[in-house]
Amino acid sequence: MSRADDGTVELGGLAARAVTGDRQAMEQLLAAVHTLVHRYCRARLSRFPGSEHAADDVAQEVCVAVLSALPRYRDDGKPFEAFVYRVAANKVADAQRSVFRHAQPQADIPDTVDLSDGPEEHAVRSSDAEQARALLDQLPDTLRELLVLRVAVGLSADETGRALGMSAGAVRVAQHRAVQRLRALATSEPVRGTA
Repeated sequence: MSRADDGTVELGGLAARAVTGDRQAMEQLLAAVHTLVHRYCRARLSRFPGSEHAADDVAQEVCVAVLSALPRYRDDGKPFEAFVYRVAANKVADAQRSVFRHAQPQADIPDTVDLSDGPEEHAVRSSDAEQARALLDQLPDTLRELLVLRVAVGLSADETGRALGMSAGAVRVAQHRAVQRLRALATSEPVRGTA
């Protein structure tokens, strides 16, 4: 398996070999892509009902889409991860739109007492999450995506850079600027979209 200097799987090399019909490279590529996009999908879909299943489904759809597009894929100088995350972002957006179009099933009445957090704890957590989402929504798309990849998905600066077509240093600088902007937004004005 091709590995970059930092020990991560080198998707570009695997993609190039997979395009030529190398079955082993294709299997390794899909395994690596699934791992990457599953974390991304979990982070982006976490606030939606049934998110754990939706993340699995969307990650699978991304793998199918990447596999389908692979014969037409041409290396245009950007990292293969950027192509994968563009496909993933589109599939996540489709899943988010779908949630709002279809009724979501609710669980049956439980047979036992639920000792988990009550409505107050959920409300506080939900309010904090809503405030964070409202703050993130005020950032430009590229900075918001960068923070999701770095913080929610947990990618390194190198991995995020490959996904967004940036150097690791540029990722760190942009992340610093995004955090500074969020800090300024949080302290300067009430966040729009919260109660």
